[in-house]
Amino acid sequence: MVMITAISQSLTFPTPFIPSETEKRMRSENQSSVSEFFLLGLPIRPEEQSVFLALFLGMYLTTVLGNLLIILLLRLDSRLHTPMYFFVSHLALSDVSFSSVTVPKMLMNMQTQQLSISYVGCVSQMYFFILFVCLDNFLLAVMAYDRYVAVCHPLHYTAVMRKELCVLLVAGSWFFSCAHALLHTVLFSRLSFCAYNTIPHFFCDLTVLLKLTCSDTSLNELVIFTEGGVFAFLSFTAILGSYICIGVTILRVPSIKRICKALSTCGSHLFVVFLYYGALAMIYFFPSSNSSKVKDIIASVMYTVVTPMLNPFIYSLRNRDVKLALGVLYRRGIIFAT
Repeated sequence: MVMITAISQSLTFPTPFIPSETEKRMRSENQSSVSEFFLLGLPIRPEEQSVFLALFLGMYLTTVLGNLLIILLLRLDSRLHTPMYFFVSHLALSDVSFSSVTVPKMLMNMQTQQLSISYVGCVSQMYFFILFVCLDNFLLAVMAYDRYVAVCHPLHYTAVMRKELCVLLVAGSWFFSCAHALLHTVLFSRLSFCAYNTIPHFFCDLTVLLKLTCSDTSLNELVIFTEGGVFAFLSFTAILGSYICIGVTILRVPSIKRICKALSTCGSHLFVVFLYYGALAMIYFFPSSNSSKVKDIIASVMYTVVTPMLNPFIYSLRNRDVKLALGVLYRRGIIFAT
């Protein structure tokens, strides 16, 4: 909380220029393809640039190293070859990729003050950003179902969560995420831009880009609210339904021991769900006005930088099995070194 408060106090956001519908129509006859965009990024005071650059660089390196370490441990230790850790490994891969889509470009812009990004680069960033947001969404839903089976049907857990089903759930999550991102990218590519190529953000966000175009965005908005809404609703419903069933199962025969066991089984997942959906809700469901973007930027930093960094610690590094696997890996390293 201290870090987030410091960020909010240090950011000074100019009012971004967003063209009105009238201005869009006036310039629609002079549409031309743009070759690059300009990312306003995080308008931090010059004297604080080095501090925030070091902060975000440290957080990004922690994200990459922490998640890659989790993936390595889960691959090397046979005791961790379980459905839960199989899903955790894919979540770790998604988090590394998700953070790498936006953070390196943000750090480079902060260091060089070169705010431009090519049109192709912007569209590519937007595609992979949508892909990994959607993938995280699906993986959290799949993991909620895994927790539901573990708590509500423990005797049938091995039979239900067999390897074939786990692979199918993850493959389906990747497939639908790629299709979801491709659909929005193709629809975006048909839009034209005039003189408005300055993005009031630190990455190419689809909702922000749609406000800059001179073209009619009604189809894009319709697809976002229908197709995107269905995916988000199904994932959130799966998570909510799983935890309602878990709660009902626990309350049938309530006891301190059962409640503590359920919290140890589901607590990590619940914390990440609240962190993830809370940040998204702040941006897309409760957006701030154009003159005050501090809340949106902080929420964006939360789910692009902070959440991927915390996931290895929340899910795995505090887990006893993972600690044992980490100790074995450390001892192997010492033996090989000698």
